[in-house]
Amino acid sequence: CWEVRKRNSSEWCHFVRSNPDCRLEGGFLDYLEGVFCVFPPRLLPLAITLYALWLLYLFIILSVTAEKFFCPNLSAISTNLKLSHNVAVFSLTSPLHGVTFLAFGNGAPDVFSAVVAFSNPRTAGLAIGAVFGAGVFVTTVVAGGIALVKPFTAASRPFLRDVIFYMVAVFLTFMVLYFGRITLGEALGYLGLYVFYVFTVVLCTWIHRRQRGEGLAPSRPWEPEMPTDAEEPESSGTNSGDYGEEYQPLLPSRETSLRILTTALSPLDYRKWRRKPWYWRLFKVFKVPVELVLLLTVPVVDPDKDDLNWKRPLNCLHILTSPLLCILTLKSGAYGLYQIQGIFPVWGLVTLVGSVLAIITFITTSNEEPPKYHCVFAFLGFLASAMWINAAATELVNILRTLGIIFQLSNTVLGLTLLAWGNSIGDTFSDLTMARQGYPRMAFSACFGGIIFNILVGVGLGCLLQMTSSQLVVKLEPDSLLVWILAGALGLSLVFSFVSVPAQCFQLGKAYGVCLILYYLAFLCMALLTEFRVIHLSAI
Repeated sequence: CWEVRKRNSSEWCHFVRSNPDCRLEGGFLDYLEGVFCVFPPRLLPLAITLYALWLLYLFIILSVTAEKFFCPNLSAISTNLKLSHNVAVFSLTSPLHGVTFLAFGNGAPDVFSAVVAFSNPRTAGLAIGAVFGAGVFVTTVVAGGIALVKPFTAASRPFLRDVIFYMVAVFLTFMVLYFGRITLGEALGYLGLYVFYVFTVVLCTWIHRRQRGEGLAPSRPWEPEMPTDAEEPESSGTNSGDYGEEYQPLLPSRETSLRILTTALSPLDYRKWRRKPWYWRLFKVFKVPVELVLLLTVPVVDPDKDDLNWKRPLNCLHILTSPLLCILTLKSGAYGLYQIQGIFPVWGLVTLVGSVLAIITFITTSNEEPPKYHCVFAFLGFLASAMWINAAATELVNILRTLGIIFQLSNTVLGLTLLAWGNSIGDTFSDLTMARQGYPRMAFSACFGGIIFNILVGVGLGCLLQMTSSQLVVKLEPDSLLVWILAGALGLSLVFSFVSVPAQCFQLGKAYGVCLILYYLAFLCMALLTEFRVIHLSAI
């Protein structure tokens, strides 16, 4: 499909429509046909600008969905499954923050993007570039930024453990790329290695606490999770109807169902709006439409609230909207529009069943007290938010492939730049914020815990889902020599940290941070020069 830009502009539309290689897998919008058929050639810059803005907004959708809906429901599920006293607590009450259970929530956009990209051999380079590119970015820019913001002493054993596991994961991926394929056993090996990594984290923490005579119980009160961005902690559902302590009414009052619904659907906290600066308000304006649609379709269970975030009218509405969302986003609506016996659509059946269940739930429950089966809404919210993330990730991969065709860029360079930066920007701000607030060891550990999850689960699950009973091998052939530059740069950065950090007696200062950031800039320059054929690796 790259040949389209080499043809006369009058032939662009016919070429895109007649070439099978120009068909985008999944997604609701055909970006290639839009830019080459809908927009005339003279308006190509306008089309590119609109696509770039939509790309930024997709990153906002991914960020909001993961932070305020996916992660809270995941936390509620872990509480209901009694995981918070072994795996989840370790990740919140020690320097092991982010390396175990919560890595699933933080890495959801990265993993879904990788799974979507691996679904099509033409976009597999995006996944490889994003996984390796995010690894280089996090282990150099983010880790170096933490050392610059707050010099600290790294936890020796967790650091060595994480780096060793990550080097093994990178080596496995390097070998898979070298042979150009991944088998069923190798895909399961990726997932098995992550399970072994989690087991090692739990075991090491247990041994460490036993040595201090503490057993499995945490030695200090529960430490709340640090805010993930510069704003103050918000309630998981962003409902402005929740009172702060100073606004708590003296006498209990019963609110009507209509008032509960309207306050629960309001994504704005007007008291916070008045206190915030103009740039926060501007960003919030862009997020409000996304949050409103998510509030309508994704329930959120909050174990930290007395009522578990039970909003009876809204949760009853979720019984209808969440399944409808899932069926209409699965395979870009192909299953939802399917006609049963050629007469009745699947979405109609889901609407009918959901409406009946919503009415029954509304009649048999009250506004004041959540039902005993309220935990089911956490699983429903988890599934609905996962479908939102998957839909946004599909559009993200398709629009990146379109931009690659327009600018004649390889999928690998798009993955290691735009996709890697977009998926890592949230973690970057949260880790640097954690470091500024006095938790540099926690932030430094989160750097490695998250990317280990991304590479092992992203590659393993992404390839496993593409295998069928007749095809148990997925081809992963590098689309350019840039892949080897990327893999080598990641391996070299890990070796540098593995050698230099113990050599400094785990005292990480500004010199270490500057070296890592300079290393990333040098790598990025070399990658771009290689992409634009300024450096010919074949001649080296």
